[in-house]
Amino acid sequence: QVQLVESGGGLVQAGDSLRLSCAASGRTLSNYAMAWFRQAPVKEREFVAGISWSPPSTYYAGSVKGRFTISRENAKRTVYLQMNSLNPEDTAVYYCAAQFRGTYGVTDLNKYAHWGQGTQVTVSS
Repeated sequence: QVQLVESGGGLVQAGDSLRLSCAASGRTLSNYAMAWFRQAPVKEREFVAGISWSPPSTYYAGSVKGRFTISRENAKRTVYLQMNSLNPEDTAVYYCAAQFRGTYGVTDLNKYAHWGQGTQVTVSS
């Protein structure tokens, strides 16, 4: 079992940057695909960015590609989401998720068994 805790959310202005962190406990991250999802009010949870288990390929939603970067430090059991050029459409609760030995289906939220509690990101115009 792996437990995930997100941090780093907050209120920023359009054009600003934020870095979200996801700290894992219980198991090493090296055996997991990791991803960030987000959910805005009255919208479904959607994929944002992910890293597959092996090989460690990265995936991004079209709306964030070129602005967001996902990375992981297995030794620190932490996954990051660097978010640049934020805009109000990025406002949502951001969730970290883990998928044991996930290679395919990195973008599919139904493949993830482990979730954090979420961190709020609000971008004002």
